[in-house]
Amino acid sequence: MTEQITERRADSINLSPVAAAKVKSLLEQEGRDDLNLRISVQPGGCSGLRYQLFFDERSLDGDVVTDFDGVGVVVDRMSVPYLNGAMIDFVDTIEKQGFTIDNPNATGSCACGDSFH
Repeated sequence: MTEQITERRADSINLSPVAAAKVKSLLEQEGRDDLNLRISVQPGGCSGLRYQLFFDERSLDGDVVTDFDGVGVVVDRMSVPYLNGAMIDFVDTIEKQGFTIDNPNATGSCACGDSFH
């Protein structure tokens, strides 16, 4: 399997081809084509902010929607500044399986990897 190099945009959220394929697969399993992947930043976690990543059918005022190979990624307007340039990927290894977020805006994080400041 060859690894695809993904150009990272600094002015929006980024979704790797692997993560996009995983999202498509999950939506197909659910039989839903009306859902987008929503990512937001919420207060909490040991470092002050934490990510939320979930499927959502809602459309909120100020949402920024970016299409990645047919997968819609939605970011609410309050979270946009924290997530511009961030890369959502999907890892499937012996140690870990799930979505990961590599965020150049995070100035620090805690050991759990789910919160930052």
